[in-house]
Amino acid sequence: MHTHPIERMTNAAAKPDPERGRNAALRELIDELLFKVRDANQRIDLWTPEERAQAEEELSMIMSRVRGAALHKQG
Repeated sequence: MHTHPIERMTNAAAKPDPERGRNAALRELIDELLFKVRDANQRIDLWTPEERAQAEEELSMIMSRVRGAALHKQG
């Protein structure tokens, strides 16, 4: 028996996803990265070279943490 696509999406949303729980820390890091990127995009024209360098360093550190979390096998 085939289910309607909307019904499948609703059923999938209702079921707890163990993958989401395991990746909570990674999702938080990605959210932080996105926030910083969006913030940088809005302010970049106003920054001094020192502020830009600081922002680039912060983004680099967050990206490093994202890579580490993404490549770390949790079990």
